[in-house]
Amino acid sequence: MSLQRSTKKQVSMTGPGWLAPVALLAVVLAGCGTTPGKDKASAGIGPDGQPIDTRVIPPRAQTLYEQAVASMASGDFLDAQLRFQEFLLQYPTFPGAHVNLAIIYAGNGDDLGAENSITDALILDPEHPAALNQLGMLQRRQGKFNEAESAYTKAIKADPDYKLAHYNLGVLNELYLQRLDIALQHYEHYQALGSSDKKVEKWIADLKRRIESNRRTANVTE
Repeated sequence: MSLQRSTKKQVSMTGPGWLAPVALLAVVLAGCGTTPGKDKASAGIGPDGQPIDTRVIPPRAQTLYEQAVASMASGDFLDAQLRFQEFLLQYPTFPGAHVNLAIIYAGNGDDLGAENSITDALILDPEHPAALNQLGMLQRRQGKFNEAESAYTKAIKADPDYKLAHYNLGVLNELYLQRLDIALQHYEHYQALGSSDKKVEKWIADLKRRIESNRRTANVTE
């Protein structure tokens, strides 16, 4: 693998660069729930005394949440942050809003803010796939590769079809843990879940060539 390719792949998933509008839309829609009504909340009783996962969300709150998601998708992260914060002042028990704030904080380089928002989401729902995925991304940036692998794996256990976690496990195993076979499995799973990502398609072909080359080399030296 060339250093250039490795650098490009890291930039695509870390720092402000990976919050480009197109990439962000995929994260929001696939990972965080575009509406609070679809948010996975299983933390029991909320502050209003009602079960968290059965309360009715007023139309105004629904609209506010959707406006915040739209602002994220358009790249207006400050507006999105303010709208999510306003939403959470009224409805603090929806994990997806906390996760979206974590994405915004991470994009701004505020790892502490991201960590706090991820923690808030996981307190509400310890098995929230998007929150676990964001935790893995944060831990990977911090060099905690084993912890990141654990977080991604928990996200997939909670939702086997959560393709972003498969993508991130592919990146982690290829670039950081040097487990090419496992990386290939996760990239292929990511594609099989409906992603027609030409970039990942090229990575898969490259990994297959490298794995086969390594096997031939091993056979020769035995």
